[in-house]
Amino acid sequence: MLSIKKLVALDNPFRLTYHKIRAIIANFSYWFPSKNMIIIWVTGTNWKTTTSNIIAKWLRAAWKKVFMFTTVNIIIWDKEYVNDTKMTSPDAFLLQRLFKQAKEEWCDIAVIETASHWIKMSRVWWLDYDIAVLTNITQDHLDLHRTMKDYVNTKLSLFKNLISYNRKPWIKKTAVINVWSEYSELFVEETYDSVYLYGKWNWASLVASNIRIENTLTKFDVKLPWKIITIETKLKWDFNIENILAAIWVFMSFSISGEKIIEIIKSISWVPGRLELIENELWADIFVDYAHTPDALEKVLTTLKDIGYKKIITVFWATWDRDKTKRPIMWEIVSKYSDIVILTQDDDYTENTESIIKDVLPGINRVEWNDFFVIPSRKEAIEVGVSSLEIWDALLVAWKWDEHIMVTNSWPIEWHDKTIIKQILKDIDDNKIIV
Repeated sequence: MLSIKKLVALDNPFRLTYHKIRAIIANFSYWFPSKNMIIIWVTGTNWKTTTSNIIAKWLRAAWKKVFMFTTVNIIIWDKEYVNDTKMTSPDAFLLQRLFKQAKEEWCDIAVIETASHWIKMSRVWWLDYDIAVLTNITQDHLDLHRTMKDYVNTKLSLFKNLISYNRKPWIKKTAVINVWSEYSELFVEETYDSVYLYGKWNWASLVASNIRIENTLTKFDVKLPWKIITIETKLKWDFNIENILAAIWVFMSFSISGEKIIEIIKSISWVPGRLELIENELWADIFVDYAHTPDALEKVLTTLKDIGYKKIITVFWATWDRDKTKRPIMWEIVSKYSDIVILTQDDDYTENTESIIKDVLPGINRVEWNDFFVIPSRKEAIEVGVSSLEIWDALLVAWKWDEHIMVTNSWPIEWHDKTIIKQILKDIDDNKIIV
């Protein structure tokens, strides 16, 4: 089945029509379950999952009944599930079934991580969006879009159509845009009931200032239209500050007070996101991360570089089947910011390991066995990475993050980077692995 799909281009008109027909049939099959729900869509190349989780979990903390779908997890009111489909863009029938389940649980708000595949393949058909959030745009998915222009315009189309979607009387059509993102001016130019800008520039509507780290908290000031509030959060890293700013605008769209916003943000200690730290007793830091684009990878590695670790070890792979043009770019970034690079297995799908390595190697200016290793087994690669750690080092295990499935050439297998790392750490404690 995979080989047949590979023979038909992702943007083939027949394939796109097929997906649209499925979306129409799915909506009729489940009697349009999204109707009358307030729908928030979060799009961008990076930070979609984290921002979606921040918005959904904080709305739940404000006692809103929320349905959320992201690459990693699914929330339906008070229940949370692992997304083991390995899809940011689920099948239309699965999406409508989940909407129906959420409606039966009396959920009235949906937070949907929306990839460009959703839009291009018409899986958003009949979803009447109310609030649109743009985190950023950098190169990705050119296997589907072929050009950055088409990639940007595909995302832009939902913003353009936002004002024309079916209106609910209790919510304005609102765009929340990161002005720090490239192409943001195209999105700002569109017409909405309300447009809220956030980012690092002072002319944005919402800017974090006076940023400081105190013990385990990150603190910063935010100037709301009527007052200045001080945010305290347990979430780390600069990019989470931007994600929090996006969420604040969404909260304000629901008329949540500044005092309640402060309370909610401080109450949440963790959401699935970038640079998740795995506790250990090696006097070194081990991180898992979903960095799968050049921009995301560079942000993560420069963040680690700025911390000042003695050395950075990166376990990574290249993208399978998808946009091959970013492979050497990503590996050039890995090579630039890492002291030790370990190339290993990820989701192969229909592509074999040798072809991926061939595409990746031009970006790595290193000689194998000299701070650069090719270890096809992902478990062995992570084991070598952990075993190589010394005091004040950092290990970054990138790409799979919190996924629970790895797709090989033959079939999907159970896989979870964090579980593997914890088992390796236990084996080290039990002297089964000598470091």
